[in-house]
Amino acid sequence: MAALIDTRILLRKIKDLRCLTPRRTRVKTKWANTRAKYPPTTLALQYFDATYSLQLGQQWPSIRASLLSERKYGALLNNFCHDAVLADLQAQGCRDFVTHADQEAEPFSRVGGGESEAGVEEESSGVFLKKSDSVDQELPPLRLSPNIKCLVFPRGDITRFKPARPDMSALLSYYLMDAASVLPCLALDVQEGHSVLDLCAAPGGKTLAMLQTQAIRFLCVNDASVSRTSRLKKVLHSYVPKQFLTDERLRITSFDGTKWGEIERNTFDRVLVDVPCTTDRHSVMEEENSIFNKSRTGERRKLPQLQMDLLLAGVEAACPGGEILYSTCSLSQLQNQYVVEQAIHLAREKHGIHLQVVNLRPLTHMFRTTFHFAPDLHLGEMVLPHLAANFGPIYMCKLRRLS
Repeated sequence: MAALIDTRILLRKIKDLRCLTPRRTRVKTKWANTRAKYPPTTLALQYFDATYSLQLGQQWPSIRASLLSERKYGALLNNFCHDAVLADLQAQGCRDFVTHADQEAEPFSRVGGGESEAGVEEESSGVFLKKSDSVDQELPPLRLSPNIKCLVFPRGDITRFKPARPDMSALLSYYLMDAASVLPCLALDVQEGHSVLDLCAAPGGKTLAMLQTQAIRFLCVNDASVSRTSRLKKVLHSYVPKQFLTDERLRITSFDGTKWGEIERNTFDRVLVDVPCTTDRHSVMEEENSIFNKSRTGERRKLPQLQMDLLLAGVEAACPGGEILYSTCSLSQLQNQYVVEQAIHLAREKHGIHLQVVNLRPLTHMFRTTFHFAPDLHLGEMVLPHLAANFGPIYMCKLRRLS
């Protein structure tokens, strides 16, 4: 016992001998070389505080708190899976927000202001946009695919979904994603026999949602990143039977999306352009693969130009009369409204293509009890994160290519 006590005393003294060690042989942790002084999450939050506090005003503190809180997910039901999971999810308190949209409200066939279908041109930020002939305008009835089902827990309920289980064919029963990401797929209004291009498809949630319609004649999915395309293929093989993934029905590519106008022009009935962006929620919560990493500063500054080039390529790929849906998961006006405005201008001036902004207000009216939408956007619609309904952010704007 005495020897043990003496050993402990000796160890304590050894720790105190560092001051007697020659300076040239001391070892100091070079933490400054390995640990960022300001991690990407901090840089992202500082940037958002500076920009969104001006853009969003009094709404920003609430949105900020929501971005820093755990997000809510939706379960996109897989119609190709044979397991009957719908009843189980409903028993847990979930509801399909698409099927159970607010049908009790007064029909929203007339809207005031906002985006329009046709009419005179009005200048906005130096770009001419189509505006309506009158304040009230008849809108076509909203058509939603009956095959897209996405279940969510009620407002204020932050219960997590259990991981999906495979059926006897090894297909998973549902795909977990931000429920607001289903809205661009619904707004795209895919109809029977359409050919569809998903220009920036990875990781594959929106692609999978469009496939649930079972109405697409031919689907082309593309992503510039080879690694992300590989992940996309794994998602499709986990949810879709092989007979629906044949070359006659599906093409998966890894091309530069900005060059798509040089590959296929005037081809697709519907084009989804879900562009790379600052991914606001990911940027304030995750340090891995963050666009706010200092090594990616140049890439972040070039985002609006990349987004506009992708949108223009999608416009060129659409056939006359076809529709294009532009979307991001950012709150930034520079990446949302300004990109769309500039793309409309350049499409007309450089390519002779005239675009019509399609009003999405009926969609936001229908789902206003599930999501919290930004009020009075002059172009497009946006889901704002809200503590009681913590989905988004998702921005979307629909364009129709005129013949």
